[in-house]
Amino acid sequence: MTDDLITGRSLVWDGCLNVRDLGGLTTADGRRTRPGAVVRADNLDRLTAEGWAALQAYGVRTVVDLRDEQDYRPLLPRPEGIDLLRVPLDRLAGAEWWERFGGLDGTPLSFSPYLDHCAHAVTAVVSAVARAQPGAVVVHCGAGRDRTGLAALVLLAAARVTPADVAADYLLSAPNLRPLWAMLGHPDQEQAIEAVLAGEGTTAEAALLATLAAFDPDAYLPAGDLAAVRARLVG
Repeated sequence: MTDDLITGRSLVWDGCLNVRDLGGLTTADGRRTRPGAVVRADNLDRLTAEGWAALQAYGVRTVVDLRDEQDYRPLLPRPEGIDLLRVPLDRLAGAEWWERFGGLDGTPLSFSPYLDHCAHAVTAVVSAVARAQPGAVVVHCGAGRDRTGLAALVLLAAARVTPADVAADYLLSAPNLRPLWAMLGHPDQEQAIEAVLAGEGTTAEAALLATLAAFDPDAYLPAGDLAAVRARLVG
């Protein structure tokens, strides 16, 4: 992981722990993704007034919430002028997906089966970002790692970001979330995740790279939304 992948991308929004801009990542043709276009985050419900002010000052005008609606419990009302779009990835997966693949939830091993069986949900996320109003878009879930990690993987792959940078971006979440587990009184989830990955004979990075190797955004995503996401992220 290179230092320049981290520098300047982490954002401080009071109440959140795992916020970073998806700008500054390297594409296959040597360009960089645009700062201020798409941000990934953990639970925006915890934002304080100062946190919301920082979000607005950063230029965010659209929030894409990947959680189920019943998980929405904001500390403060959302400021005017910021759209909220919901794409509840867990609910959209359906009972059959959870029965077959639920044991992989919380690990990047869940990404490939989600892409294979839940294209309707994945394309809805891409559509939400592609058709958002001008300004930055923030995509978030609870911890900002798994559902948001899948969304970030798809969006960055659509922008032709190199697999190494996509995987490295995902791995940045683990240390950011250690204070959250402590705050909630839970053990660090990384040990359980590592155990699942080890049981499958892989690592988080290897699982992500395998997912990316099999994923073709041009064949998977609607052409119009794909072009709009590329324009937003790369220009």
